[in-house]
Amino acid sequence: MCYFEQTRWTCGYWKWGNCRQQCNKEGRTGETCGLKLVYATVDRSDPCKLCEQIETKNRRLEKLHRDVERWQLEGNRPATIEKAKRDIAEIAERVGQLYQDHNGRQGSVS
Repeated sequence: MCYFEQTRWTCGYWKWGNCRQQCNKEGRTGETCGLKLVYATVDRSDPCKLCEQIETKNRRLEKLHRDVERWQLEGNRPATIEKAKRDIAEIAERVGQLYQDHNGRQGSVS
């Protein structure tokens, strides 16, 4: 059983850190046994990287939606509107994947 640092954000997302203490079951120098236990948990109050990415992509989606509404009122940019709608679909799919990754890590054993 090897002990590792753990970083945990307020949203529940977490990640493993550096190895702090190795057990005597290691095969070679520098390798761990594979069983990770928490040595210490560092709580972070800033948003995790996935939350930051989700927030950034949501801002981009909002801007694209506002642009499409404005362009539809102007009525002279059909190709631009079509491209923006494709971009919206791609970004929305990526946001969904990020939410899935984030929720999967929150639900796993820490």
